[in-house]
Amino acid sequence: MDLGFLKGIKMFMNFRRVRKWHFLQLISMCCVFSTLILGWEQLENDVVSHIKSFSYRYLINSYDFINKSFSVSREEATSFGRFPYLIDHKNICREKDVLLLLFVKTSPENFIRRQAIRSTWGNETYIKKELGVNVKVVFIMGVHPDGHKRGAIQKQLQAEDLNHRDLVQQDFLDTFHNLTVKLLLQFRWAHANCAHARFLMSADDDIFVHMPNLVRLLEQLSSQGVVDLWVGHVHRGSPPVRRKDSKYYMPLQMYQWSSYPDYTAGAGYVVSQDVAAKIYQATLFLNASLHIDDVFMGICAITVGVSPQEHVYFSGEGKAPYHPCIYEKMITSHGHADDVGYLWKVATSQEVNGISSGFFGKLYCTAVKIRLLCWPSYTKKYSCKAAFS
Repeated sequence: MDLGFLKGIKMFMNFRRVRKWHFLQLISMCCVFSTLILGWEQLENDVVSHIKSFSYRYLINSYDFINKSFSVSREEATSFGRFPYLIDHKNICREKDVLLLLFVKTSPENFIRRQAIRSTWGNETYIKKELGVNVKVVFIMGVHPDGHKRGAIQKQLQAEDLNHRDLVQQDFLDTFHNLTVKLLLQFRWAHANCAHARFLMSADDDIFVHMPNLVRLLEQLSSQGVVDLWVGHVHRGSPPVRRKDSKYYMPLQMYQWSSYPDYTAGAGYVVSQDVAAKIYQATLFLNASLHIDDVFMGICAITVGVSPQEHVYFSGEGKAPYHPCIYEKMITSHGHADDVGYLWKVATSQEVNGISSGFFGKLYCTAVKIRLLCWPSYTKKYSCKAAFS
């Protein structure tokens, strides 16, 4: 075969390979640019907004605007929570010595969750008998948002309340966007009916509370005469979410600044008696149309000069790891809709007591907690600092 002909075929094949390689490069570059364009909004929201927020929080660090922007007349402020009571028990705190008034934010249809709480960490009889203190657990709610189901669920609620006498319900729609109404309900009901409780706690109905550890902590704080206490899992320098597809979406006209005031996760936090009174007073002159309740709590607190305090064993949005070394100091863990009974059994078992006592016990539990809490993870649980406390 002619040598020139073979060279020509080879050159043609090489040219085709080069063109194919360039074509693949072009396609790859198009994919990269398309991804960047499509993801820019997400990048702007998740990265740029956090940079702005932290800059505002740590460089400017001024929230003087809150008093001016959120202040309204007492009549208008009061109107935000002015709903008639459908179920109420004003004498729940009839005992004079109440260590803790614990509000559980629940939804009307969550019958199983409430019963699980009553039979585990929210069992007032157990708390009184085994821990020697009065803790009052109150389930607060609105009405079912579905008008077709509301009547039947309301009848079930009336029957439930006849048995337990621990429900407080107002006539507002029980939806995510009315969580601030529940916050108003908590502090205003407490002021009217249980102002003598030494501490007030707010918790979701899918949270687990290690009641023995919590009682021990509160008794210690009470003996020290603690004031200005607002403790939980603290969010600092959090930016408002501007994505309209998020349930946490915050319109500019409602909150125009780059950073929220510091606040604790709404899943579970505790305030002292004096702070509960201050927050109640704040709700009487602030615009409560802002629907994210834990952020509104931060706004209330900053207007009355209260700052949140971090406790490493209050969880954020995630579950705490399942291990006796964690249970030993656990206060709250979030996301327990189905396993409250199991967790109560293992977290309060005898094998947990003193597991980190002594040099080797402490060394063992520190190593376990480093592995469980400090390894890079996207799970929002306890911080790595908890491993060393």
